[in-house]
Amino acid sequence: MEATELEELRYPIGKYIIPDPITEEHIKQWIAVLEQLPGKLEQLVTPLSEEQLETPYRPGGWTVRQAVHHVADSHHHSYIRFKWALTEDNPVIKPYFEKEWANLFDTRSAPISLSLTHLKAVHAKLVYLLKGLTPTQLQRSFIHPDDNTQSTLTENIGRYAWHGSHHFAHIENLVKRKGW
Repeated sequence: MEATELEELRYPIGKYIIPDPITEEHIKQWIAVLEQLPGKLEQLVTPLSEEQLETPYRPGGWTVRQAVHHVADSHHHSYIRFKWALTEDNPVIKPYFEKEWANLFDTRSAPISLSLTHLKAVHAKLVYLLKGLTPTQLQRSFIHPDDNTQSTLTENIGRYAWHGSHHFAHIENLVKRKGW
């Protein structure tokens, strides 16, 4: 497989780029994406067989099952990061080792229904929270210790709308390629 082909499989919707400036319309669109993701993902993956769930979305990539569990784990972390930034002054967040999490027993074998249910609950709470934030609250921030970058909550809304869409596209493209 060529490098460009592999890159397209890795980033089917491109890499996340923070718009400048971020408008109210961006925020509304991102919140809508977050609100719709759990239902769209459930509709996409529920019909898949156990064998299909064990298929990597790209060579060397996670299986569909791992990707579903990863989205739930990652978005759970994101929800907590929003809460930290709203209740602490520019906190340094705790990162997690997503690749190691993806290789844990539960991520490799648990029914995807567990993460789909979890994602619905996390997103319902997250969307409710986001819709109630003031412009001042949206500018609150946190620091990611891996590279000491500061992110505003506004940027993080976009980042997680992208993240969910990114993994949705991984699975959707696999389903299309395989003709499932």
